Amino acid sequence: MILRRTWNKKTLVTLATPGTRQTIASCRMCMVPRLMSTPILIRMPTRAPMPTEPKARRPARAVRPEDLERGTPLYCVWEITLACDLGCRHCGSRAGKARPDELSTKECLEVVDQLAKLGIREVTLIGGEAYLREDWPQIAAEITRQGMVCSMTTGGRDLSAKRVEQAVESGIRIISVSLDGLQQTHDALRGRKGAFESALASARRIADSPIRLGVNTQINRLSLPELPALVDVLVELGINAWQLQLTVPMGRAADRPELLLQPYDLLEVFPLLAYLKATKLSPRGIGLYPGNNIGYFGPYEQMLRFRGEEGVHWSGCSAGKWSIGLEADGKIKGCPSLPTQHYTGANVRDLSIAETVATTPELKYLRERTVEDLWGYCRTCYYAAECKAGCSWTSHSLLGKTGNNPYCIHRAMDFERRGQRERVVKVEGASGKPFDTGRFEIVVEEMEERAPLELRTILGRSQEEVASLSGDAPSIWSLEHIRQALKRS
Repeated sequence: MILRRTWNKKTLVTLATPGTRQTIASCRMCMVPRLMSTPILIRMPTRAPMPTEPKARRPARAVRPEDLERGTPLYCVWEITLACDLGCRHCGSRAGKARPDELSTKECLEVVDQLAKLGIREVTLIGGEAYLREDWPQIAAEITRQGMVCSMTTGGRDLSAKRVEQAVESGIRIISVSLDGLQQTHDALRGRKGAFESALASARRIADSPIRLGVNTQINRLSLPELPALVDVLVELGINAWQLQLTVPMGRAADRPELLLQPYDLLEVFPLLAYLKATKLSPRGIGLYPGNNIGYFGPYEQMLRFRGEEGVHWSGCSAGKWSIGLEADGKIKGCPSLPTQHYTGANVRDLSIAETVATTPELKYLRERTVEDLWGYCRTCYYAAECKAGCSWTSHSLLGKTGNNPYCIHRAMDFERRGQRERVVKVEGASGKPFDTGRFEIVVEEMEERAPLELRTILGRSQEEVASLSGDAPSIWSLEHIRQALKRS
C-alpha cells in the first residue's frame, strides 16, 4: 500500500496497491490521488469525474435550503447520564459516575417537547452510557413520537438483546458502536478487558435488528495503523456507516499526550482514509463520515467529506448554529464536546432552550464569529472566511481558545512545502474534572528528510505490515508500547 499526497495543483500523485483498479478522481478545489494497480506517478487533469458509488443516505440533520432562512439548530447530542460501564483512557467527559443532579424523567420529556418546538430533526442519545439510565426507552420513544429521528452512541459493553429490543420498540433508527482498534488496542483504550468482544456482540445484535448499524472510531497513535484491519472487521459486521474523529486532549486524553497524533501525522491519515474509502468502503456501500475535526480543504475534501461528491465542502463549525449539546444535569452548549466552563449558555431549569440559543453570548459567539476572531496561521489562511479555524472543540482543547487549529491537512501540506512541520507540546495539565483541558503550545520546526515513497511508514509501521494486518490479530503493537502510549503525564 503506497501512500502519497501532493501540494502541486497541476499534478496528481497516485496511491497504489496490487489488484486495486478503482479510481479516485480530483476535487474541484485541488486534486485527489488515484488508485492504480502499480506504484507510479501519473500526471492527469484535476477535473476528472468522481468514482461512481452508492447514493449516500442524507441524514435528517442535513441543512436544507429552507433551513437557511430559519437559522435554528437541527441536531442535538444529548448526554442523558454521565454514568458509564467503561473507563476509556481518552474520554473527554471522564465519564463513570452519574452527575449529582441529573434531569428527572419528567424534565427530560419536557426537554423533548422543547427540542421539537425548536425545530430539531435528530437527537443522538449519549452518555456516559445512555442505556444505564433506566428511563432511556421512554425518552427515546417520546423523541420518536414528536417526529424527530432518535439515534444512540454506545460503547456496547452490555447492549443486551433486551436493550436492543427496547431500542427497536422506542423507534431508535441508528445505533453507533465505538470501536477504536483491534482487540488488544481497543480493550486498553476502553479500560476494560473484553470490551472489544462485547462491542462486537452488541454490534451483531444491532445488525440483526431493523436498526441501522454504525461504528465510530477515534484516530490516535494507537489506532491509526490498525484502521485497514479494523475496516475488515466492520465489513464483516455489515455496518452502514463509519464515523471518524481525531482524539482531542480533553478529559482523560489531556492526561495522555503521547496518545495524540501530531499535526504532521495528517499527511499520512488522509491518504490512508482515501485508500480505505475507495477500496473497501464505497464498493460495499458503507458511508464514511469524517468528524468535524478531520479537515480541512486540501486534496481530499471532496472525496472524504460526506456528500462531497455533490460539491459539499467544510463550511465552518456548526456549534450553536445547526447543532446544540445538552448535559445530563440540564446545561445547554453549542456542541456537546465543548468545555462546560466556557461554553454553557444556560440550564434548561432556568431558561428555555430556544431562548438560550437565541440570546446567550456563549452560543451567539460560536455562530457569529468572523475572520476577525481568528488568530495565528488560521487568520491569514486562504480558506479563513469559510473555515473559521475548523473545529472549535479541538482548538480550545489545545490552545485555550478558538480561532487557530493546527490539525488541518491544508495547513500541514503548506508547512511541508516549506520544509517545516508543526508539533504540539503539552505545557499545562488538566484539572481532573469532566470536560477539562490542559494547554498546549505549537512549535514550528524543520521537517526531517523523508524516506523514499516506498519506504515510508505509518507511525513507524511499514506499509506492508499495515496492509497485511488481519482483523483477527490482537494488535499491531506490543503490550509495552500500548502501556507507554497510555501513560499519564
